[in-house]
Amino acid sequence: MTTDPDRLHRTAKYFMDSGRAATAEDAVDMLSRFGLAISVDPATATTVNGQIALLTLVNAARRTMLGGIEVEGVGDQPVVTNLATETTLREAVEALCGTCVEKVRPDWPRAIIGDVAAPTGPAPAWRLQWAGWRGGVIPSTWPTAVSGDAISLAPAMAAAACVGEVFAYHAGDHDMAGRRASGLSIWGPGKPWMEPDPSEPALRHLPTHLWFIGLGNLGQAFAWALASLPYPEGAETLLMLQDFDGMAVSNDSTSLLAVPEQPTVMKTRWVGDWLEHRGFDVRHEERRFGAWTRRYHLEPGAALCGVDNAVARAALEEAGFDLVVEAGLGAGTQGFRNFSLHCFPGPKRASAIWSGAAAAATVPDVSGMPAYEAMKKVGVDGCGLAQIASRTIGVPFVGLTASILAVGELLRRLHGGDAMELVSGSLMALDDTEAFTGAPEPYSHGHLDIDPAEIAKAA
Repeated sequence: MTTDPDRLHRTAKYFMDSGRAATAEDAVDMLSRFGLAISVDPATATTVNGQIALLTLVNAARRTMLGGIEVEGVGDQPVVTNLATETTLREAVEALCGTCVEKVRPDWPRAIIGDVAAPTGPAPAWRLQWAGWRGGVIPSTWPTAVSGDAISLAPAMAAAACVGEVFAYHAGDHDMAGRRASGLSIWGPGKPWMEPDPSEPALRHLPTHLWFIGLGNLGQAFAWALASLPYPEGAETLLMLQDFDGMAVSNDSTSLLAVPEQPTVMKTRWVGDWLEHRGFDVRHEERRFGAWTRRYHLEPGAALCGVDNAVARAALEEAGFDLVVEAGLGAGTQGFRNFSLHCFPGPKRASAIWSGAAAAATVPDVSGMPAYEAMKKVGVDGCGLAQIASRTIGVPFVGLTASILAVGELLRRLHGGDAMELVSGSLMALDDTEAFTGAPEPYSHGHLDIDPAEIAKAA
């Protein structure tokens, strides 16, 4: 019986809150029947972008597909991405709780990375695609739609889209899952992602000084996305990590840096250690963010915000940042796949967006659903029931998508692109993502220059 909110699997809560699961155990049992097979072209597995796609896919999928993740085509290829500190790709996959096998199960849904033939079984299969600033998936039987050099966020986006489609297929809540393309342009959210975009620049600049506000689902995905970028060894960086909370077992179901049976440590320390092992210089701020927060002028002037607290969000423009990119996630059984992005300064102040009715917003009452009634019958008191019912549904692939767009916003501004004032979309229909842009603005918050020719050779 899952009666501790700090151990609750946040994706299983979807089946509890929708009434599809009779008990909390039934909800977890549903996820235990979700599995994913991954076929990797051994040549693609030696490339930076191929490894980013694979490791991101395994990392996000295993938190939701509790039946397991099997990977074929992976062996002793050297790790060439900064996402992993292991020596071989097999070790890196296994560290993320994937299982390397000679042949994957034929009855599971399949994800294909690289030049691998489509399976012939009845289960759906998706082929990951990336080029330029675009990434996504297509059914494996379709001809290749997108290929070419890509920034490293593009294969990560392909992995996020793939996990979203596999989950929808297993959950049975979208009839087109497995029969449609799904992807996103990071350079132009809302543009057709399978069409070449001549306005996409080669990657030449990377941000170096950032402040992370919140280190949960979104904050840890910020770290994963940032670490996928081609920072040279010894790059001078500074990341301020702010969170007042500790890691909990429930974080494993949503947060990309959490582990099973997660030790209870401060999030700033856990995420900071992960980033330091990948060459970043970090500082810790272990208190709540709010109207009292003030940035010292030598501290990072650009912030990535990933908190779900309206009061904290309303104070984003009061701390003295020059730029804030705020990522948000939807809630409830109909909205948990939704994501949004706001940038400040913008056409509307943060205090106007998250004040009054927004700050007082409540989640739907799900305490009458069968899984909660079952808890009452075994003696869970009203307080414990309210705590569990109040927890939001969470899936890692939505936070990953929002974080890719947030880090992508920094890259877009560094490369002279339009400033995104608002982006809104859903993993249920990435093609319907909406974006509202403003005039390009110079990026003066700390960056380093890289050689795009060297990056293209490695990718």
